[in-house]
Amino acid sequence: MTTQEKQNSSVMGTYGRFPVVLEKGAGDTCTDEQGKSYIDFGSGIGTSSLGYCNDAWADAVCTQARKLQHTSNLYYTKVQADYAENLCKATGYSKVFFCNSGAESNECAIKLARKYSFDKYGKGRHNIVTLVNSFHGRTMCTLSATGQEVFHNYFFPFVEGFRYAEANNIDDLKSKIDDTVCAVMMEYVQGEGGVNALDKAFVDAVYEICAEKDILVIADEVQTGVGRTGTFLAGEQFGHKADVTTLAKGIAGGLPMGACLANEKCAEVLDKGSHGSTFGGNPVCCAAAEAVLETVTGEGFLEEVQKKGAYFREKLEAMEGVKSVSGLGLMIGIEIENKTALEAANEALEKGLLILTAKTKVRLLPPLTITYDEIDKGLAILADIIKQ
Repeated sequence: MTTQEKQNSSVMGTYGRFPVVLEKGAGDTCTDEQGKSYIDFGSGIGTSSLGYCNDAWADAVCTQARKLQHTSNLYYTKVQADYAENLCKATGYSKVFFCNSGAESNECAIKLARKYSFDKYGKGRHNIVTLVNSFHGRTMCTLSATGQEVFHNYFFPFVEGFRYAEANNIDDLKSKIDDTVCAVMMEYVQGEGGVNALDKAFVDAVYEICAEKDILVIADEVQTGVGRTGTFLAGEQFGHKADVTTLAKGIAGGLPMGACLANEKCAEVLDKGSHGSTFGGNPVCCAAAEAVLETVTGEGFLEEVQKKGAYFREKLEAMEGVKSVSGLGLMIGIEIENKTALEAANEALEKGLLILTAKTKVRLLPPLTITYDEIDKGLAILADIIKQ
């Protein structure tokens, strides 16, 4: 029985997997069971932020795994305390809650927003406005928060208390806000929704409206955060800092981790017993995340991410068969002619390039550490596929 047959016979079929068995990786490339090499422009959907088996990351993980792999959050650990302090300093937030994924980070943010409003105003101020075309996770609550009808099926009844405003439509946003709303939740770049960045004027309006009514702003930076867009948080490029920001994906370089950051106004809302996570702030994950944080905040690193993002766009926009390029930094969406994004992804796989899709677009989320040599090699493969 092949690996694919074995996995298909034993694992629930919840994923549309590409027909390849990946075995090992180093830097920007990985290798399958047969020894074929692939340039990775997807980095585990933006999760392996430092590429495969980065030396500093691997050393941190191995050292911590041999020291203390886990302990309950009934106890303190130095590695969690140090990382929390450093993450808060890097982002300017007051406190953080650690969990295991983006969906859990967003669950935490939703609970925090509703409790903030309940504590201050009492019952009845619990609605949260999210955006049409958003994606916030696959738990029952975050599916309900997701502004895409395709996800609102099968699992009835969904969690109540969510309204969906059109992205970049200020009038529609205003029509969804009343005295029962406690938060507006948004992605600065809608990743799963097609790698579409919000207009700055719309973002400005969100913050202005929310400030007037003491409504919290939640920034879902699960995909955009930790340097993906060329600044540590994408919100920096819009000139705003949300009351609550959620992180995951690239935060720990490939290990399961999420974080919900709260400003001073919200830092004490979730008190003892109001939330928790068995594995949240796991010592090995914190050690990995610290290695990522040190690298990403190192001198010149984020400026280089911005340069690489601009380099990608310049090359892509000049390619035959490319209709448009969207996104920020190393979060790139490509609208192509002549074939579907999935067809392009399958052809790229055959030629040794891993790419992603987002609705009708090809999506690129390469490692933040990718070299220009690997960029050129990968883009040469992509150009050949797109122009056919």
